[in-house]
Amino acid sequence: MLNRPFLLIAMMGYLLFSCEKSENTPILSVDSVPVEGGQISGKTDSSGLVKIFKGIPFAAPPVGELRWKAPQPVQPWEGIKACTENPPAPMQNPPVPFFAWSEEFLIPKEPISEDCLYLNIWTAAEKPDEKRPVMVWIYGGGFSSGGNTVPLYDGEELAKKGIVVVALNYRVGMLGFLAHPELSAENTDQTSGNYGILDQIAGLEWVKKNIAAFGGDPDNVTIAGQSAGAFSVNALVVSPKAKGLFHKAIAQSGGMFNRGSGLVSGLEGAEERGKQLTDTLGISLADLRKIPADSLLKIPGRFGPVVDGKVLPSVRQAFEDGTFSDVPLLTGWNADDRVSGNPPTTPAEFKANAKKQYGGRAGEYLQLFPAGNEVELEETLKTIGVLGFGFQNYTWAKMQTEKGQNDAYVYYFTRIPPGEPNFGAFHSAEFSYALHTLRNWNRPFEQVDYDLEKNMSDYWVNFVKNGNPNGPGLHEWPVFDPENPLVIELGTNINTRAMPNWEQMKFMESLNR
Repeated sequence: MLNRPFLLIAMMGYLLFSCEKSENTPILSVDSVPVEGGQISGKTDSSGLVKIFKGIPFAAPPVGELRWKAPQPVQPWEGIKACTENPPAPMQNPPVPFFAWSEEFLIPKEPISEDCLYLNIWTAAEKPDEKRPVMVWIYGGGFSSGGNTVPLYDGEELAKKGIVVVALNYRVGMLGFLAHPELSAENTDQTSGNYGILDQIAGLEWVKKNIAAFGGDPDNVTIAGQSAGAFSVNALVVSPKAKGLFHKAIAQSGGMFNRGSGLVSGLEGAEERGKQLTDTLGISLADLRKIPADSLLKIPGRFGPVVDGKVLPSVRQAFEDGTFSDVPLLTGWNADDRVSGNPPTTPAEFKANAKKQYGGRAGEYLQLFPAGNEVELEETLKTIGVLGFGFQNYTWAKMQTEKGQNDAYVYYFTRIPPGEPNFGAFHSAEFSYALHTLRNWNRPFEQVDYDLEKNMSDYWVNFVKNGNPNGPGLHEWPVFDPENPLVIELGTNINTRAMPNWEQMKFMESLNR
């Protein structure tokens, strides 16, 4: 048995060692942080609690000969690079408010540049060794617009709740998603068109290598996004090139499970459209690389992710085959999740189109999507628009549950933001509540909104931390069960409810098998 003097000496030695170890642990300073490429500096928020770093390069500028190539390694710099101001947003048309999206949802008018591969970080860690959970935010914008400097993407408040927030840029439009036979030929994978997705993967690789310097845990990373950002999260979940770079997924209003998605195409068709473009312009690919980036914006075309089997396999097939990244999932959609008004049509035209499209099942379809009169048709068109997103997220949760080992959690957002314009619980209305950025949105918010913001951001942060959104003081969010599909309703009140539009969901599911 050890005597008392020996125990005292041992304890004093341990305390001295602990103090020495604590004193030698470096402090996370905004004055100098080592990252790939060199040293950077940042700034603190007004409270002094959060350290902010904006415009950290995670890849070489994708300009000149690097246009339409996979992102290349960061170019080193001398001295300490100041990362305190907004980086350029990806090349796109100048932002103009439209539909429900006021300027708070848009990138600033400048800077906008082809040189755009930068990320922003918010952290409240005091030391680099804290291993805080990390959330990497991927923006929406239909793969044609958006950027990490949108005011409602600010990560300050979530950082105060104990996570490290990263918002990365990726190329959009033609610069991010042009496919062409010549581009495929110069690529070792013999594919082209997914440069924006490859940018996201490069950003995640950077996070894995560097986030520990900001107090983050590279082994606890959640990818999160809304709209095209949710499509992107879906792409990353099935991409073999993104394996091991993240550990949880949040997808808000978007996915790629139904056939015929307007934002996604096959490689052959995408290459053909690219060749038609250069043929119509009468120029070579080399000439196209020399055209100023802002001039490219004048060339009409729709560009988005390409199912190429290398960067992006078939999402549904990857789940069927079990080759996807099996990670916990938080997903859902909004009660008025549409991106535009209804196309002009009449009840008679709608019924005729239903018979043409669904044949012998047209009667079943029209029972679920009735169009007996103008009022009924208007409601049906709204439901179809909402299910354009909702069906994706329902299917994702169902397939994750059936094909994977990790849980899924599904929400249905119903809160109508007060003020104008009033488009209901519109597409994008939810993410400012989840990201705790209502303070950056010019609306006459009420206490119920701030309560919802607190609860939603708590759910999101809990999920980022441990893969389960539940926690003290929160309404219990049930694990998704396809046999009894309950969702959590996030609105004026938070409740558990049955899956909305369940019969319509099952009909759509039968068409996509």
